[in-house]
Amino acid sequence: MKRIMTAIILTLLSVWVSAQDYQALRFRSAASFFNYEMMEVHQHNRARAETFNRAVATKEEMETYISGLRARFRRLLGALPVRGKMKSSVVDTKKGRGFYVEKIIFCSAPGRYVTAHLYLPEEHRGRVPACIEMCGHGQNGKGCGSMIAERMAANGIAVMVVDPLGQGERQQLIDVYGKNLTRGVTTEHTLLAPMYLLLGSSLAAQEYFDNSRAIDYLLTRKDIDGSKIGCYGFSGGGTQTAYLIGLDKRIQVGCVGLFFSSRERTLESQGPSDGCQWMPCEGKEHIEIADMGMMMAPKPFLVMDGLYDFVDHWGALQGFDEVKQCYTVLGHSEKVEQYYFEDGHAVPTDAQEKMVTWFRRWLLDDMSPLKPLEYWQDDNMLCTKSGQVNLEYRNAQSSMQACMDEMNSLADAREEFCRQDLQTIQRRMKIILGLPDTFNDRIETVQTGCRMLRTATEYRYQVNCKGEYPLPVIVRIPSDIRADSPIVIHLTDRGKAAWLAENDRMDAWSNGSITIAADLRGFGETADLYQYNLSKYWNSQYRTAVVALHVGRPLLGQRVMDIRTLLNFCGQQPILSGHPICIEADGISAVAVMHATILDERIHAAILTKTLKTWRTYIEYPLQQNMMSNTLVGVLRYYDIPDLVKISRKRINICD
Repeated sequence: MKRIMTAIILTLLSVWVSAQDYQALRFRSAASFFNYEMMEVHQHNRARAETFNRAVATKEEMETYISGLRARFRRLLGALPVRGKMKSSVVDTKKGRGFYVEKIIFCSAPGRYVTAHLYLPEEHRGRVPACIEMCGHGQNGKGCGSMIAERMAANGIAVMVVDPLGQGERQQLIDVYGKNLTRGVTTEHTLLAPMYLLLGSSLAAQEYFDNSRAIDYLLTRKDIDGSKIGCYGFSGGGTQTAYLIGLDKRIQVGCVGLFFSSRERTLESQGPSDGCQWMPCEGKEHIEIADMGMMMAPKPFLVMDGLYDFVDHWGALQGFDEVKQCYTVLGHSEKVEQYYFEDGHAVPTDAQEKMVTWFRRWLLDDMSPLKPLEYWQDDNMLCTKSGQVNLEYRNAQSSMQACMDEMNSLADAREEFCRQDLQTIQRRMKIILGLPDTFNDRIETVQTGCRMLRTATEYRYQVNCKGEYPLPVIVRIPSDIRADSPIVIHLTDRGKAAWLAENDRMDAWSNGSITIAADLRGFGETADLYQYNLSKYWNSQYRTAVVALHVGRPLLGQRVMDIRTLLNFCGQQPILSGHPICIEADGISAVAVMHATILDERIHAAILTKTLKTWRTYIEYPLQQNMMSNTLVGVLRYYDIPDLVKISRKRINICD
């Protein structure tokens, strides 16, 4: 008897414990969803490695490999502003030591002002070679002086240091006094990124455009030799350099510093970087950071990194090994080099001198000793009086205004798209969501728990669909179930446990409906750990959201797959089959439900609260949480959220 009582107590205790955490999956692993996503990253990289290993066999195959890279890379650029006639002005000149600096403002596009410093050798005859220096992640951008640009200019090479979007005199998220509204550059870049993605571009592509236009400016000058243009940058500037050398054929010599590594290794060990350091679908297109260096081949290319940098040194060695193989096969092994130094995320003197020597060798054919640097800085190096171009010029367009204008210009295209038949709309929607043409609807249902409640029976399931992440589901069947009892699926950003616990406290289970609570991937018991999602990115799902974009499977699209799996689950369970289905959802989950409703007639109604009502708000006011979780690349070229409501024929109902 004592044993029986002990067994009953242990059973009741286990039921009580499981009821408290509302777990439905057979496993507990906070990183399992991220690991699931990384499997696809590894698969893409493995396929890329196999292609590269075949390419190193002959010069012809390597040239074909590089040609394919360039074509795929160009596709990733997406929509860019139209190149117009270069409008520029030199607003002031400063005298340095062995050089002078011109303060320059040019328009890369109408209303898009770019501020820059042009360092010119003090004594030169005729036209001189020039480099574009791209700034690392510092709030002040080009600042009051660049030690590397000074070294270059003092040794015969002009350098144009360009303020990127969101830095220096080109900050976008500012108040009326020019004060930045975020904690720093990486946050601003990440908050600006979604609006470009929604329009089919990226912040990395926009930075490339401005840097490429800086080359356009240099080519207008009579004192610059347009056949000898180089570029370099460190950290965030290294990112910009990697994209510029891969996309602009006018670059003759390049150096990437404090960025060059393995994207695959970086994503796995540290997670994705800020919003300007990647383009969506790079993984899907089998493009690694090493490939950006190969697109430079066979022109001179230098890689620089610190042994103790957070930018992974082992990844840098592996990537350079591939670039070296590429140059060797092409017959130009002497034109590629890697230099690493005993330092962290910094550019010490020996690294600066190495880089200047490299550019002098290949742009000036000069290997003589460098002139010593007498460091110079001036307190008055602003190109504008106000300190910000968006406050300086009446016709200046902020990134938000420019994107809003583009969104408005696409209104007719969206309207025309939405007038098409439903099947055509669904086909395009699947492409945008990263979904397959034909769904795999075969599922495996594993029951993981069962208990009796006062007015219902609760069942817990792990629902598996091959190739997809497991779906945790809790079903409550009321005691008074009827043939026409509706199924109400509850999806919430807080996770099913929070929703169920709240309703259990209210004892709210007597309305006769069949209740299903589930965690779409990334929520509840599948949520990523907080410490892997830096607060500076304003997104609790940043790591998984960006990796999803990297492999071309947006998080929003993956959640649509989860909803379809839920519908298949309902159709295959005898006690659930045939009952009308309604979905109640809030927050991030709600946008996935909207798409699922358009794609699947089995959803009779979707009742949504606390939801995004239009992607326009991401553009009008980028200071928002969790935008990347609901970002689809290029979606605003086809439809906006209000269009989904119309297409649903009143099945989507937004209640707040």
